[in-house]
Amino acid sequence: MDGTYQLELFPQYKVTMLLFKNVKNASALRKKAMDGSIEGALLNPAVILDPLQVLVAVNKAVHLQSLGKMKTRNLNTEFIFNLFPTNNISEAFKTFGLSDSASGVLVVLTDDGTRALNSQEIISHVEGQQVPLADLSQLTDFTKVKKVPKAMKSILVGFLKQWFLLDPSSCDILYANLFFT
Repeated sequence: MDGTYQLELFPQYKVTMLLFKNVKNASALRKKAMDGSIEGALLNPAVILDPLQVLVAVNKAVHLQSLGKMKTRNLNTEFIFNLFPTNNISEAFKTFGLSDSASGVLVVLTDDGTRALNSQEIISHVEGQQVPLADLSQLTDFTKVKKVPKAMKSILVGFLKQWFLLDPSSCDILYANLFFT
């Protein structure tokens, strides 16, 4: 039910994504993430179009970490920051971070091979139904995606163009929902 990926440029890193819907304890999860008792990032799946979007942000965060140029305190906050097109970290967290009223959560775990991450421990903290990562598009809220800043829309258009090249047949509905309704 999860998606685990190895970063191409940093093969020692593995990224695992766990998707949940009907989450009842988003506020408690958010607090645990903020105090560091959850080893992962909690994202709002309503504004994530595809796992590739997250993987690009994680890859950039790992690269900045290797250069010693992160703008945030840890890798999890850095890739949430990297999802947003500007240098406004509070807006990045408002847009892509888990809110107290969220009904879905995308948990992103990064493993650099130095310690074992226990996804079962994180799963046990979430009071909701785990669903396959392939169901991410069912949790996307296009009205929220449309409200992202213009700079973000240009990034999304570029992302969609790449996606069109990979799978043109599945993008027609997504593109129409984003830009023509």
